[in-house]
Amino acid sequence: QVQLVESGGGLVQAGDSLRLSCAASGRTFSTLAMGWFRQAPGKDREFVAAISWSGDSTYYADPVKGRFAISRETVKKVSLQMDTLKPEDTAVYYCAARITTSQAMDWKKYEVDFWGQGTQVTVSS
Repeated sequence: QVQLVESGGGLVQAGDSLRLSCAASGRTFSTLAMGWFRQAPGKDREFVAAISWSGDSTYYADPVKGRFAISRETVKKVSLQMDTLKPEDTAVYYCAARITTSQAMDWKKYEVDFWGQGTQVTVSS
C-alpha cells in the first residue's frame, strides 16, 4: 500500500501563485508515476498534470498549460507550481499515483492506483 499526503493549499487572490507538494510513503515502487487531479464543487474529478516515474516526461490538461508546472523533487515527492491562478482553478486538489513505465499522458480516473486525501485551493476574484 502507498500513502500520498498533499500540502500547500490555501486561499489566494486571482493572479497569485501557490506551490503544492505530495509525499509518498509506505510500499513504493521504482516505476511510480505521479500526478494531480482536481475537483470543484458539484463537478467531476478532472486530470490536471502528470509526471513519469523517471521525471523525464510531463503532461498537462489544456486549462492549465502555460500556468502550472509539475516537477519531481525526489523519487517519493512531487510538486505542482501554480502561477497566474484564476477563480476557475478553485477546487480540492488530489495527489495521484500510478504504477507504470509509460511516458506521462492524460490519465483517466480509473487508471489511478493511489489517491491522496486532497488539499483545498481557493482563488478569489
